[in-house]
Amino acid sequence: MPIVNSVGQAEWAHDLAKELLETTLPRRWAHTQGVAARAASLASILGDEADTLTAAAYLHDIGYAPELVVTGFHPLDGARYLRDVHQADDTLCRLVAHHSCAVNEALERSLFNELTTEFDEERPELVQALTYCDMTTGPDGSHLTAGDRLAEIHSRYGPDHLVSRSITASTPCILSAVRAVEAALADVRQGGTG
Repeated sequence: MPIVNSVGQAEWAHDLAKELLETTLPRRWAHTQGVAARAASLASILGDEADTLTAAAYLHDIGYAPELVVTGFHPLDGARYLRDVHQADDTLCRLVAHHSCAVNEALERSLFNELTTEFDEERPELVQALTYCDMTTGPDGSHLTAGDRLAEIHSRYGPDHLVSRSITASTPCILSAVRAVEAALADVRQGGTG
């Protein structure tokens, strides 16, 4: 059934991600739930788009599910699945495809053309918000600083792995996204317009 608007997207996304990740990849499911909780916490800066961001947070790593792996590049595999199987909202597909500066890993995997041809970039404020949520949440769902999260990824993959290389290339983009979201949150807390 196509998802045509944002009403109830987060609930649908939760159920789909749980079905795909909970049993086969429980640690990935724990991370996903933590990312979604961070996304929900951004309602003060996202307003009506908080549900869309929360849905994208639940879906951002579904491409790791064994039954969805085609290219081995989880943003592309997940976005294609959402588009082709569920006819999901274009915004969700774009957010999943481009989360956490995925374009750099696409380059490492020689999938840049596929990623950028099939999925346009989403609005920067939503991409930054999803990157913030992903890159401040550890593998077990706990809150981490972006620096700790980057270090965790490097330690998990090792210095020569393509994920480590792409995270190194993505670090300026990731840190910029985290700073932008933290500044927007600080502005709201201080009574600004956000």
